[in-house]
Amino acid sequence: MIKGYIFDYGGTLDTGGQHWGKVIWHAYERQQVPVSEADFRDAYVHGERTLGKNPIIKPDFTFKRTLEEKIRLQMEFLEGEKKLRSKELSSMEYQQAVVDDLYRLTCEETARSREVLLELKKQYPMVLVSNFYGNIATVLKEFKLDGIFDTIIESAVVGVRKPDPKIFTLGVEALNMQPDEVIVVGDSMDKDIVPAGKAGCHTVWFKGEGWTNDPVDETNAERVITTLKQLINE
Repeated sequence: MIKGYIFDYGGTLDTGGQHWGKVIWHAYERQQVPVSEADFRDAYVHGERTLGKNPIIKPDFTFKRTLEEKIRLQMEFLEGEKKLRSKELSSMEYQQAVVDDLYRLTCEETARSREVLLELKKQYPMVLVSNFYGNIATVLKEFKLDGIFDTIIESAVVGVRKPDPKIFTLGVEALNMQPDEVIVVGDSMDKDIVPAGKAGCHTVWFKGEGWTNDPVDETNAERVITTLKQLINE
């Protein structure tokens, strides 16, 4: 019998199951940033590694501020590598256009997620388990998602990162339940579904556009959804 839920955050509650790298790339496309997808991917990886190694993101940074840092790092990399093919706009102008585009979409997506979470909260206690930068509480408040989760397990705080199954065990312990009484919902097969399964939890894969087109073994998940509403409508 299911008694509680564990949710991932990034890519699950803020992008509709889409990998953030692809979400950002589509914003580059919409804003006609003059760069190839291959060069963007290099810039994205550079930015994520830089943020992972350096304490750039502070606990009081909103998501918009975090997004500005991400896109700044990408644009600086692209300029440094001379990969921006046009100078119709400055890198700063492209940066602002991409940030505004992405922030609008994120506000819309988190609002949809909030509706589902509030409905589930009527029946189940919920915990958030996320690889994040130490500012997840600020971000949740920004999108009116604060107060929904009983506990937040954030990698930068607890010192354990996905795909280590231990981070899901911490979530189960926070719920004061047994693993087989908990459902884990996440967008990443490798970082959410597989390790959550190893921790003994039930799993729901939120399937969206991935970082690559490589085939994914869906049998690792007990259930596959393409919209969060399926958690309450089926």
